Amino acid sequence: MVKPEIISENPITLTELKQEIDKIKKRDKELNFRVGKTEEYLSHFVTLNKAKQDELIKKLEKLNVPRLKDIHITKIVDIIPKTVDELKIILQGYTITVNNDNIKKIVDVVKDFTEKKA
Repeated sequence: MVKPEIISENPITLTELKQEIDKIKKRDKELNFRVGKTEEYLSHFVTLNKAKQDELIKKLEKLNVPRLKDIHITKIVDIIPKTVDELKIILQGYTITVNNDNIKKIVDVVKDFTEKKA
């Protein structure tokens, strides 16, 4: 049995996953059940296009929030929290502490993207 070796792990956003599924659909004629369900999920929950997503990621990185890593930024971009409480709930799943000022800055940046979309 072949044992694959993981070379690196990089978090990807839901938008990037949707693009990868589109590539697979072009390549393969028939998708399996899981890919179909994943695609259905993504069609309901992906709210930003690739350009907006990249812009939001850059703005979040420019905030230079201590201890905020790529995986945290990816999760923030995927869920797009609109309030401080929503962001705190997202970050509870990780062993990270972010002070209230930085949390407010993050929410303010994300709000700009939710208001433009509406």
